[in-house]
Amino acid sequence: MTVNAFTFDVLLACLFPIALFFVALRTSGSWTNFRDLFTLKFRKTSYEPFSLDKAYRSYSNYRRLATLEITSRRTTYSTLGRGHKRLGNTVGYPEKLDKLKLVTDMNAVIAERIAELAAAEFNLGKPGVGNEDLGRVRESLKHFVRDWSTDGATERERIFRPILNVLRVVSESERLGKRVLVPGSGLGRLAWEISQIGYDTTANELSFFMNLAFRFLLSPEMTMTTNEHTLRPYAHWFSHQRSNASLFRAIHFPDAIPRLSPTFRLVETDFLTLKPPSGIPPPKFVWSKSDPALHEVGYDYIVTLFFIDTSLNVLATMEHIYTLLRPGGTWINLGPLLWTSGGYAKIELSLDEVIRAAEKIGFIVHDGDAAAGDLFARRTVECEYTGDTSAMMRWIYKAEFWVATKPK
Repeated sequence: MTVNAFTFDVLLACLFPIALFFVALRTSGSWTNFRDLFTLKFRKTSYEPFSLDKAYRSYSNYRRLATLEITSRRTTYSTLGRGHKRLGNTVGYPEKLDKLKLVTDMNAVIAERIAELAAAEFNLGKPGVGNEDLGRVRESLKHFVRDWSTDGATERERIFRPILNVLRVVSESERLGKRVLVPGSGLGRLAWEISQIGYDTTANELSFFMNLAFRFLLSPEMTMTTNEHTLRPYAHWFSHQRSNASLFRAIHFPDAIPRLSPTFRLVETDFLTLKPPSGIPPPKFVWSKSDPALHEVGYDYIVTLFFIDTSLNVLATMEHIYTLLRPGGTWINLGPLLWTSGGYAKIELSLDEVIRAAEKIGFIVHDGDAAAGDLFARRTVECEYTGDTSAMMRWIYKAEFWVATKPK
């Protein structure tokens, strides 16, 4: 290599970062974008994991995505040797895949009607292709079973009963004036049940996969009578199935018709952005609980069901629960501690640590003897979550129930 060639290479190496700088400024006028070229911290799009755009695209493209998955199954099956393929044909595996395509098209009717309603209510254009999440659509469809079918009644009863029993301690005449918040409300059945026993209830849900499905039930145009819709929610999951009849079985919903009302509302936003219901902005969280602005401001009850472990920062979640409660207000919790995996959760606590943190924040966690009939006592509740009652496998949570009070 000559000296001139070496000098040119060094000069080029020095000028290349400067060229990148001007490219970034040319395209965006922002130093941040130039920095992002090196940090891989790209600009956020509207297609965040639970966003309206992502959910709308996913429901709209359910049929295409699920059909691609079936095609992949067929392709994999075709790689079997001749003898094994003959045996598979004998037991009817190709017909099973044909049946899967048929019921997938049936499920797609529900998914596409959900997308149709979303387009009308949010004035959305034609959905694009890409960035969909088929798994979250399927999860939301299974919640129709858990929350709004007779097939899910046993599962609901197991986890709803401890919460509703605490709320029923208040006399019926006093309930209407009391406000309940249910964050992470999913498809809204628990929040709706609380409103049905007389409380002023706010359901709060961040995920538009859930919200669009719930809106499908709330809409008088889409849902008019009980059990008018049909799903085959387990058809895509071939594992742990006793029979194809069980795998492809139809489940009808809803078993009740929910409607929004002056005492039952839905707030579609991040729980951490909520303010007390009086409209007075919550004070910045401090360890001192003597701020007079808090008096008589806030919810009487906050009910968290399978919710706090979805937090990326459970300490911030518990602090905000405390902030949103009025003095003397009550936090009712039931759920596991299945923290978000992959290092996304900023802190992952044991049950003992959660309780200690709650007490440090200021909550008084009720003791008592559940065996003696104390409805407020801590206890472990064995339960399932969107379980398939006919499957060969059961996933049992040992969820923890507690009642905690914010001091007056």
